[in-house]
Amino acid sequence: MQKSHHSIFTNAPREKVWDTMLQDATYREWTKPFHEGSYYVGDWSEGSKILFLGPGPDGGKEGGMVAMVRENKPHEFISIEHIGMVSDGVEDTTSDEVKKWTPAFENYTFTDKDGGTEVLVDVDINDEYKEMFDVIWPKALQVLKELSEK
Repeated sequence: MQKSHHSIFTNAPREKVWDTMLQDATYREWTKPFHEGSYYVGDWSEGSKILFLGPGPDGGKEGGMVAMVRENKPHEFISIEHIGMVSDGVEDTTSDEVKKWTPAFENYTFTDKDGGTEVLVDVDINDEYKEMFDVIWPKALQVLKELSEK
């Protein structure tokens, strides 16, 4: 497991960037680079379970990640702990395969900078996926920036 760090500056206030990142309609837009059709089920309140889902291959049942919101300081910081997978619509938090990479954290920090907002992303990534995510994260953050600056 490796830590991956990404950041982007937006010409928008923290509140707008935060809302753009977490609201359902815009979440579905900025996460398209990860997986077309991505969405979440649950809410962003601290201690909540949240599922990050997308359509399965060839129109099969949905798949994705099972997570917990570990910390939520509105407009400042949110920490997500990935604790399992969803495969063919079934949650798995206990298999040996899942235990190889859990827990994995995804943390977002929002800071005021030069009249806008800097978003810092720190993510635990399996070694085998690091190269792929190092390409995808900047694309996703660019979409978040564009949506936030509208």
